[in-house]
Amino acid sequence: MKLKLALAAAAFTAVLTTGTAVMTASASTAPGQDSHRIEQTENAAHNVIKANGPGVFPHSVDYNRQSENFVVGSLKHSTISTVGLDGTVRTLVDDPSLVSVQAVRVDRDKHRVLASNVDYGLADRSSKDTTFRVAGVGSYDLAGGRKHWYADLAEVAADGKQHLIADVTVAPDGTAYAVDQLTPTVFRIDRNGHASVLLRSDLLKGTVDVPNFLSGIGMTAVAWTPHNHLIIAKADGSLVRVPVNHPERARKVELSKPLAALTAGIRVLPDGSLVAVSSGLLTGKPAQIQRVRPCGDWKYATVNVTDTVTAPVTSGIAAGPHGSTFALSGGLPDLLMGKPNNGFTLTPVKVKN
Repeated sequence: MKLKLALAAAAFTAVLTTGTAVMTASASTAPGQDSHRIEQTENAAHNVIKANGPGVFPHSVDYNRQSENFVVGSLKHSTISTVGLDGTVRTLVDDPSLVSVQAVRVDRDKHRVLASNVDYGLADRSSKDTTFRVAGVGSYDLAGGRKHWYADLAEVAADGKQHLIADVTVAPDGTAYAVDQLTPTVFRIDRNGHASVLLRSDLLKGTVDVPNFLSGIGMTAVAWTPHNHLIIAKADGSLVRVPVNHPERARKVELSKPLAALTAGIRVLPDGSLVAVSSGLLTGKPAQIQRVRPCGDWKYATVNVTDTVTAPVTSGIAAGPHGSTFALSGGLPDLLMGKPNNGFTLTPVKVKN
């Protein structure tokens, strides 16, 4: 496994561009000065945030409007952290049952954060026996990090296969849905952490390979949308619509053009459309930000590029302050090469043409 990671790191390094300039967000102001706080959040909505979290290596990000901070997981340290608008990183959850945290999702209504547990073989808690065998979702208190429950999805799948829970989303009733990157399986998890298989379908099988690292990459992101549909993004740039009440009616969304591969993350916008980030992991080209507008109840959709991010390996996208949208570049190449990192970046991006 270590040899494969070294080869993958060398391949990625050969294609990645460097030299992205970053700006830190405005420093925090004195407590109690609301006008200064508002000014700070307005400035943060337009500035790149350089987060000072050494060794965190996040893959996804979400935003908590109530506390005005971001939430990220760590592929390396197995933790969940908050990120202030000034770049300050603080550990929120350090659960021994987590090996490597890939997806994070803030559920504001239930005052919790959901996180997917994976193992690429890169984390401090990784082992030969757990690599690509860990698959689960945990629920934690959004304020203090207290653990509510943990759902072991590898146990639910009961198929003996390799698993990688790429993303998780949550419906208004508190039901969570998680997608597996290495098998064509969508999981349903109720508010109390009881999990079951919602759908297994060849429509969700993976076809994308990352040389010397992963083969058969399928689903990479999922979002719950109005009318009770799941929209699932696959690494190959396709989207699949899954009606929650009739998952057997899942079908591919007909797109005006495919999303750029590798599709890494998606976010639902207030008007019901999606914004997607596609990583330049295999090309070294800037990551693409794309707006996806549905037609005919997500049977069809149009795709338009609205922005790019210089850092190719950009893997997450989330809301930000004052209606903004931010893309996450978490430092995956350094992680693969065993290098330390001093932090990661959150870049404001345009989602309109």
